[in-house]
Amino acid sequence: MNKADVIVIGSGIAALQLAHHISADKNVRILTKSSVKASNSSLAQGGIAASIGADDHVTLHSKDTMEAGRFHNNEEVVIKITEEAPLLIQELHEAGCPFDQDSSGKLKLGMEGAHSHYRIVHSGGDATGKNVIDFLVDTLPKNTSIIENMFAYELLINDMNQCIGVKVKDEAGNIHCYYADHTVIATGGCSYVYSLSAGSPNVTGDGIAMAYLAGAEITDMEFIQFHPTMLIKNGEVKGLISEAVRGQGAKLVTNRGELIMEGVHPLKDLAPRHVVSQTIYDYIHNGEEIFLDISSIDNFEAKFPTITDICLTSGINPKDGLIPVAPGSHFLMGGIKVDLHGQTNIHGLYAIGEAACTGLHGANRLASNSLLEGLSFGKRLAEYINATLPVPNNEKTVLEIGAKNSSPVVVPDFKQLRERMMEYVGIVRTEQTLAQQKAWLEGYFRLDQVFPSFDKCTTAEIQSILASVIALLITDAALKRTESRGGHFRADYPMENKYWQNNHIVYQYSKGRLEANEQNQTTDHVRAVFC
Repeated sequence: MNKADVIVIGSGIAALQLAHHISADKNVRILTKSSVKASNSSLAQGGIAASIGADDHVTLHSKDTMEAGRFHNNEEVVIKITEEAPLLIQELHEAGCPFDQDSSGKLKLGMEGAHSHYRIVHSGGDATGKNVIDFLVDTLPKNTSIIENMFAYELLINDMNQCIGVKVKDEAGNIHCYYADHTVIATGGCSYVYSLSAGSPNVTGDGIAMAYLAGAEITDMEFIQFHPTMLIKNGEVKGLISEAVRGQGAKLVTNRGELIMEGVHPLKDLAPRHVVSQTIYDYIHNGEEIFLDISSIDNFEAKFPTITDICLTSGINPKDGLIPVAPGSHFLMGGIKVDLHGQTNIHGLYAIGEAACTGLHGANRLASNSLLEGLSFGKRLAEYINATLPVPNNEKTVLEIGAKNSSPVVVPDFKQLRERMMEYVGIVRTEQTLAQQKAWLEGYFRLDQVFPSFDKCTTAEIQSILASVIALLITDAALKRTESRGGHFRADYPMENKYWQNNHIVYQYSKGRLEANEQNQTTDHVRAVFC
């Protein structure tokens, strides 16, 4: 039997950090959808935020995080993680992770949007994610094994509401079951369910959808961060232009040279991402092209080698000084609801990284807090597992999630789903567009239905079904939240509503009919329970 102490689904920074901190007497098995380094973490050009500057302090980092998240954050989580940040950086640096340093040997600190101080630690300029992932993979402890090209599609839940493992398909479509005392979802977010995204094609929300269908609580799915500056050529995303470029002085301009962020926000081009994205969207919607003017940055090619390569590969010469940009889907603030240790409401099931909703990001993630969150919760969960005795389980009582005798599966075209999500549930939303998208999605699947047995489906069909679940969760939550806050902008409700500030839309599934969909002000939650 394929049994491990800990199974980790996904191989980004949170997963690898967890593996590094699990005690040597436990074996860890990492299952990844493609290759171990093909994650959004590897693509991260930005750095890791930590208040280590002489004029900085954790209270300032916390304040910036809360402000960017529009005070929808869990303040306790924000304080704990920002307090941990300097030590996490120190531990990585002392272990040999190659962070950028100045001539005196001190860590270089960069500036990014919505930060009040220079506090971004980088590696290789704009190759932080790649360098950190390379370091963590190359130094993995001996008790960790990696199995690549395994598509996880169903969590194994017994009749005691205990997760005891996961079901996967290999490249040939063969089914394998992996069992563990602790099963960790670290599959990332869902940026690739939108057509404009610079994220990895592997990041389609599979882990979140699996957790939903297993009965885990899912929350804050309406909060999608659209990165303001995706490099666009002929209507296609060629890559991401890091916020650090604007931190070095680049400006957003029209083809006439008009500075578009003047008078929009006190921080101008370094305003929170939702402000910048919505401003660019307005110009593009009115037929204007938007560019990032990098002409003021000396030695651009040396400071941003990764971005330079992306530009040159796309036929854009950075020496010309203008890079065409547009907003695209980048980060999910919501996800699987967890506590400070990464635990879900299902015993033995955990979530860390972008797949989890920890409360750190609120309605909009502060730049360079994502790699920080992965490091923090990877270590936190490892320490919890190290101190936890396994609970006996019975693999023979696994509950079947899918219908045994299902009709032929009809799934939406994945390309069309992505295009429609961008058009109808994108940067600017309305009741009309959201309702249209929900109706289109429900022509294939509903959140309250009994889903087909995934064992009988192809990998492509399963991915489309899970992506449809994610798309429906985003769309339905965006319909319910009748305000604009952070990454969620409703043109028909353009202002923040104080009622919604601490209210969260929480979904939980258990095969059957829609039982309730009501506002529960006593618990500060708006629940949509499917049972």
